[in-house]
Amino acid sequence: MVHAIQKTLTLEEFLQLPETKPASEYIEGQIIQKPMPQGKHSILQGELVPAINVVVKPQKIARAFPELRCTFGGRSIVPDIAVFVWDRIPRDENGEVANTFLTYPDWTIEILSPDQNQTKVTKNILHCLKYGTQMGWLIDPGERTIFVYHANQQIEVFDELDMLIPVPSFASDLQLTVGELFGWLLE
Repeated sequence: MVHAIQKTLTLEEFLQLPETKPASEYIEGQIIQKPMPQGKHSILQGELVPAINVVVKPQKIARAFPELRCTFGGRSIVPDIAVFVWDRIPRDENGEVANTFLTYPDWTIEILSPDQNQTKVTKNILHCLKYGTQMGWLIDPGERTIFVYHANQQIEVFDELDMLIPVPSFASDLQLTVGELFGWLLE
């Protein structure tokens, strides 16, 4: 169950709070805790991050991060998977990946949990697109469907096993069908 905490805080005050498990997000002045991931969600997230990274990370094209807090445009959200083009990954003074990401992901992926509000998740994807994200995926394991969001384009629906799921141009070497993605649930 998603809980909205009624106390009003600024984004800056929210960012000073200790992290919660599962993560809480700051959306339109409200603190909303994400639901605890369940089996199907965990499998899809656990398989998808390395599937993306094996294609984009060796050539330093991009990198996929699970459960990474991204703060931008007045919100602080935690996509299930946030993919950043290599030269947009925030770095600290030592050149290491920074702990704080004050920017939008280039590709955001959300995996719907049984008790999760699809409207809230969709709004987060649309927020990302508004600020520069190239593509958003909403994976619905219950319906075996992937909704693909592009900036300023119609939403695409992928629900047939042999359909190749579109990816951002920087990840064009990633070839994944609906059947392959949901096939991970059988392994």
